[in-house]
Amino acid sequence: MARREEWHDDYWLLLIQLYLRQPQGVKHLYSRPLVDVAMELHIHPSEIHQRLFRLRQIDTPRLQRLWDTYAKNPRKLKRGIKLLREMNGFGNASAFYAGVEVNESWEKDFKPIGIGTLTPVKLILILDLYFRLTPITMAEDTPEIQELSKLIKETPKTVVDVMDVFLVCDPYISEYTHTDSPLLPSCKDVWQRFGNDDLEALAALAAQLKEYFVRIR
Repeated sequence: MARREEWHDDYWLLLIQLYLRQPQGVKHLYSRPLVDVAMELHIHPSEIHQRLFRLRQIDTPRLQRLWDTYAKNPRKLKRGIKLLREMNGFGNASAFYAGVEVNESWEKDFKPIGIGTLTPVKLILILDLYFRLTPITMAEDTPEIQELSKLIKETPKTVVDVMDVFLVCDPYISEYTHTDSPLLPSCKDVWQRFGNDDLEALAALAAQLKEYFVRIR
């Protein structure tokens, strides 16, 4: 279990703004706007998602007052958020999580690994597709690879390069035992987290994570 999440009532302003964003309502768990707020607050997307449901229900007098004060007054909401972001230490985990163990592993999943624009989240999606293909179909002209490449805004060659490294990580593939690819450490980490686990759970996670790359209309 990750660390306890620290919550401040002022954070509701960001969630009200997120909730009001079109299409209005509770946003998908891994939609980009929700993840952006989660990363800004250093709070896991699942916590933000749960609190969006509370906004829909308005389950406390305090929440009702915040909603009445800000939801129908966009200018006041914008000013409140501006002041919140100007607070000393806002967005700084060391300031808000004093005495609380910090685990930023989920945040790192959305940050570049240092090779092009690849992130662990993209590697997770590629790994999910890896298990749906055979080595001979791990080619740039395979429709599934082209479709995923378009979604995550990477070239088909990049996706195939990642799959080639996963072939080395795969203990059931004996033909591929070595690679000097700089992708190996990151791919190995993702494989250790998901490659030996329940593939249905990986598929379910991948389906959710794809929402991060869906363009908001």
